[in-house]
Order: sequence, then C-alpha cells, then structure tokens
Amino acid sequence: MPSSDAAKLLRVNLTSEEVRFEELDLGTRRAYLGGRGFGILFLYKENPAGVEPFSPHNRLIFASSIIGGAPVPGINRISMVSKSPLTYGFGEAEAGGFFGPELRRAGLEAIIVEGRAENPVYLHVEDGRAELLEAGELWGMQTKETVEEIRRRLGDPLIRVACIGPAGERLVRFANIIVDQRYAAGRSGLGAVMGYKRLKAVAVRGRGRVEIHDPEKVSTLARWFAENWRRYPGANARHTYGTLDGIRGLNMDGVLPTLNFRGGSFEGLEKISGEAMNETILTGREGCYACPISCKRVVEGKPPYITDPSYGGPEYETVASFGSLCGISDLSAISYANQICNAYGVDTISAGNVISFAMECFESGLIGEKETENISLNFGNTSSMLKILEKIVKREGFGDILAEGVKISSEKIGEESIKYAMHVKGKEIPMHEPRGKVGVGLQYALSPSGADHMQCAHDPVYEREAEHLKTLGINKPVGRLDLGAEKVRLFYYSTLWWGLLDSLCACKFTFTPHPAGVYTPNHLVEIVNAVTGWGTSLWELMKASERAINLARLYNIREGHKPDMDTLPERFFQELEFGSRKGQKIPRGEFLRAREIYYKMAGWDEGGCPTEEKLQELDLGWAIINAN
Repeated sequence: MPSSDAAKLLRVNLTSEEVRFEELDLGTRRAYLGGRGFGILFLYKENPAGVEPFSPHNRLIFASSIIGGAPVPGINRISMVSKSPLTYGFGEAEAGGFFGPELRRAGLEAIIVEGRAENPVYLHVEDGRAELLEAGELWGMQTKETVEEIRRRLGDPLIRVACIGPAGERLVRFANIIVDQRYAAGRSGLGAVMGYKRLKAVAVRGRGRVEIHDPEKVSTLARWFAENWRRYPGANARHTYGTLDGIRGLNMDGVLPTLNFRGGSFEGLEKISGEAMNETILTGREGCYACPISCKRVVEGKPPYITDPSYGGPEYETVASFGSLCGISDLSAISYANQICNAYGVDTISAGNVISFAMECFESGLIGEKETENISLNFGNTSSMLKILEKIVKREGFGDILAEGVKISSEKIGEESIKYAMHVKGKEIPMHEPRGKVGVGLQYALSPSGADHMQCAHDPVYEREAEHLKTLGINKPVGRLDLGAEKVRLFYYSTLWWGLLDSLCACKFTFTPHPAGVYTPNHLVEIVNAVTGWGTSLWELMKASERAINLARLYNIREGHKPDMDTLPERFFQELEFGSRKGQKIPRGEFLRAREIYYKMAGWDEGGCPTEEKLQELDLGWAIINAN
C-alpha cells in the first residue's frame, strides 16, 4: 500500500509574479503536521524580524495538513497564518467548509504568499498548476459577487474561493478571509494582510485523490462516525441548534457577555436563542466536507432586515457579539449584521466588540453625536448598531477609527476609554465571560494569537470525569473557579491537545470531550496512521503541537511581546455588575500565580521565554540564537 512521504508546497511572489512548486519533506511534515505547525514554521523562518504586518515581506500562509482531504468527518479545515495587524505577533485563523480538502485534491498541502502586487490579482490553482490572474474588475466587489464572478470566468461552479471583501481592501484591521462567502477565517485581521498585498482571492480546484495508506480503515472510521454521532448529546444539539446550542446555559450560568462585559446575563436572551432561530428565520442546515452533523445555519431575516440565505447564518459568537454584548435582541437584525460582515469580510467577534466599546464610550460621555455623525450609540439601539457597522466596513467617518480595533481606537479616543477596550494583545475578547470560567481567562492571556476562546477546553469540561480526558492524563474533576496548580495542569494538557487539532486542521467540535464531541484522542491517532501509514503515536503528535506552541511563543518574543502582555483587561479583575454571578471576579493574585505555574510547567523562564533546554528537547535548537 502507498505511503505519503512528500507533498507539494506552492510559493507565490506577488511582486515578481513568480509561482513555483517545492517538495515538503517527510521530516518537516512529521515534525509540524500542517495547519498551525506549517504556518508558524514558515513565518518564523522566513519573515524578517520586526517586519510590519502591512509589508511585502510579511508572509501569508494557507495550510492544510497531512490528513486534510481524507473522506473522514472532522478534518476539513484550512489554516491561515501571518503577522497580525491587530497584535503585531503570530496571527492565526481557520475556516471550515471545502477549501482545505480541495487544496489537497489539487496536490498541495500549503501555499506561501509574499510580496505585493502592483495591481489587484487573484491566484488560480488547479490540478497541480498555478497562475496569477488580473483582478482589477473584482476589486471593490463583495464576497458573493467575487465568488460568482471567478467561477463564471473560469467556467467551473465547483471552484472553491477564499477571498476578501471591501473591508480587507480598505485595511480594516480585523478584516477576515471568507471562503465561498459563508465560511470565515475570522480572527487576527488576515484579510487586511491579503488586502495590502492586493491579492483579492485564492481560487482552488482539485480533481485528484488524496493519497491514503489504508483506504479500508479510513472508510471504517468514517462509517463509525456516521453511525454513532447521534449518540452524543453535544453533536445532536449542534445539528439542531448550531453553535447556539449552549447560549441558554451560558445565560443561566451568568457567563453570557452582556453590555461590553459588564454583566453575564441578558434579559432578551429568549429572542436570540437557538430555539428562537429555529422558529423564526432558519431555512436550512449545511455542513463541512464529509461531515453529517450539519451545524452551519442558513437563515432568511424578516423585514426590514431581509437577508440572503447564500451568506449562511450567524454562529453563537456572532449572535452574542451583536446581540447580548450590544444589548440587541432582534435576531433578524443580528443576522443582517452577520451578512454585512460576510459580504464585506470582517470578523464578527471583533466587529461586535468594537461597537459595544463605542456604545459604552458614548453612554459614558467620552464621545457624542458630533463624533458619531448623529448616530446615537446607546446599548440596545438596533439601527445605530447597523449604521456604525456599515461605517466601519467602509472606513467612513467615526467608523474609520473603530476599524482600527478596540486597542488603537481607545488610544485615539483618549485614556479614559482604555478601561472599556476589551482585548488581549490587541485582539478583541470572544464571547465567553472568564469570571465564571477562569481557565478561559488563562486562554485569553496565554494564547499565542491574542484573545482566543478555542485554545483549550472550557472549565465546565473539567468538572466531570470523561474517558476522553483520561486519555490525556486528566483523571479527576476540578471546579470551574479553581485557579490552582491542578487547573493549570489540566489547562496545559488541554492546550497541547487543542493545539494539535489546529496543526491537523481538525474540527474541535468533533474532538471535544464526551458528551459534547464524538471522537476520542485515540481516534485521531487511528486517522493519522490510516492516512499516512506512519505508525505514529499520541505522544509524537502531542510533541508536534508543543513544538508549534513554543515556536509561536518565540516568534512573539522576537516581535517585541513582553510577559506583562499575558494579562487580561482590568474589567475581569473587577466584579460582574449583574447576572446570576453578580459580584464575581477573577482574583488578581491567583491569576498571576496561575500564569507563573503555567510558565514553569511549559518549560519557560520567569519571563515566559522557552528555555534552551526546552527548545533542545523539542528539536528547536536552531531557533535559540534567533530568539536572543
């Protein structure tokens, strides 16, 4: 049976218009696996130290993985990596759908883009061939128009397109890359990097077959998933309600971000719940490549906020960021905001966050209608939320300031507004309240890409026994508010596991601990071995994850990140103002101690830098000199 020991890498220089293919050797593939691993390896080695995010020398990497494209549920994602214009450090985003598998069928595991085109272009990849094509007429188009026009030009409706909208072209710092107008690589502002490079889109078509070592085993694993996923409550709930399945629980538990993280419960919750969506605007369900769960929503908003179903529908993060965070309970309006973000190409988490920040500044008197051009930015004002969002994506008026993200916006508005800017390292806080899930606070502070809720399992998972967790050495429950050494250990192990999923471009919803997920860690090992024939182990895979995490840490240190940036907004050390957890806060001393323990467990020094011994243990000795 065949074994895949080499794969293709495509290099694209937009300045010289050079396109060339290279081999990815087996050693690199086993050590870094793909996704995050490939991204940080190429970024660290090839980006000049201190390079600006908006520079021809800043690389933009698209990476699948060693198992991408295999016909198994849950391994369909695509990773995108660059230096972030929000954090000025490691920037990472992932998207589901079909682009990743299509890239693999086209014969590639990764694309590295450098340079800057003189005029707008798009990259066309098809069955082992690649070319840069003129995109002047596409510049200015929204994402749906872009996808449709590229497919029309190339005469193929099955081409998969990752593109930017007008927000990326205008360098909105939290612009994203949208795949097929509905799957968002949402975080870190990588759409702005693509816009700076004048790269409108990457269009991929592959008719080949991904090389599989043991096709029968792969078929058995896929069949097992198809026959068993309905046994797991979490998978069933995501099929029924999408990622909105947990919003009621978050609200009851007092950890639903509300009014710019002032409280944890929202009075209008029932109007924006998964049940409400199903009963009012839901028109269909969609899934990613090879996955039967179909957790993606398709909606059609009600007048006056009619939406186009081809843009899909809002996920939980979107509903919370434009809903409870801004005090909005109109689900159609929230869906319309989601459509604006998908059409123009901006991250819904950052967009809702920056609007709620502006609303608090407005209600506190730090800005007024003179600055907002007669828009009354009060919490709960639906029309104002949509008006300011339109200005942000177009960089018009006050929207031009907010398009910089909350960190830079607060610096421009004035020192008094900084306390309302909810971010870590410049990236806006996701829709999970850490005062009721303290491990989430550690995620935000220690994530290599800034505030990110998808770096490890959330605290309630640790409160129950699960075979999945025991596989990782997590054998007894720990409370969600515990910030002691046991919690830090669980957090560390979980970070390695979820980092592995990022390197393998795997869907975390299918691999979270039972009953939320379906697979176990041992299933992942089986999938890797069935596809590659390597005979690898969970140990080897977890060390690859640790290698990528440490290299990302080194990269951030090289780019000027300091230990004091591993912290949280001051608001999280203060009491929640309302909700079922009113009065709760993160004890600052416990948080700082937990951070110190994490550094030591990870093999980092007191400043958070990986020690020489740790780097040698991970075969990263080559990076030691570069780190100093």
